[in-house]
Amino acid sequence: MKTGSARPPQKGFFDKNLITPPGEGHQKITTAVLLAAGRGYRLRPVTDDAPKCLTEIGGTSILERLVHGLQLNGIKKLIVVVGHMQDSIRDFFAASSTTLEVEFVYSPDYLTTNNIYSLWMARKHIQDPFVLVESDLIFDASLLAPMLSPDKIAVSPILDWMNGTSVTMDQRGRVEAFYSSVNPEQVTGSPPRKTVNMYSLSWASWKRVEERLDLYIAAGRVQEYYEVVFSEMVQEKALSLEAVTFSPNRWYEVDTLLDLDEAERLFPAPGARRSTQLPASQ
Repeated sequence: MKTGSARPPQKGFFDKNLITPPGEGHQKITTAVLLAAGRGYRLRPVTDDAPKCLTEIGGTSILERLVHGLQLNGIKKLIVVVGHMQDSIRDFFAASSTTLEVEFVYSPDYLTTNNIYSLWMARKHIQDPFVLVESDLIFDASLLAPMLSPDKIAVSPILDWMNGTSVTMDQRGRVEAFYSSVNPEQVTGSPPRKTVNMYSLSWASWKRVEERLDLYIAAGRVQEYYEVVFSEMVQEKALSLEAVTFSPNRWYEVDTLLDLDEAERLFPAPGARRSTQLPASQ
């Protein structure tokens, strides 16, 4: 594992009044940010002894799969926000043979804050466009490639078991609005898609997001999801995100023990037969 300090931003590089169209004039992203500070209460007792990202699926931890996928796709630097059982995550990287340059950010208030705070805590380490990933996400490594140009959002067709945030898109595939439900009856406009909790941001977009995060944290809104900020900025046309569709049988979000069983079926141990069926309703 390589370690290093973040380089200072280039003077005059960012113009906060300039909104660059997604994917235009940008090189491939080589930095990833992983939010791995949470306690993982819904996955107990598994997370009593290990952070959620070290949960094994098919004999391989979520974190090991992620690191392998990042390296396959040319990621060079990984910023990891840690909290619950942070030493276990640090030990994982110390024992690994990864070529990634890894920087750790400790979030001391992880028990009383949400992912908006974790992302805000990483702000001083983020010096380049980046892809943002959460630590309970398992996916085929090949899905990452189209996310490595800036200002993308991973989405999926909605299945019966899915819940949480959804988005609608315009005819060009850009997000029009975020919704707190996947129920089509509660959504206005085009058929909704489930958010996969993976985003990429250009440097210009990130600096605008960072300014908004500062306002939320200063106001004490530390228990929000960062998607609240993205939603607000999309509505104000201060942020533009282009959708990348993930097949629903090639990714899974592991929040509960039942999720863990389904993820094992989709991502079995090496040599075992992979299920081609979509996850059952929960």
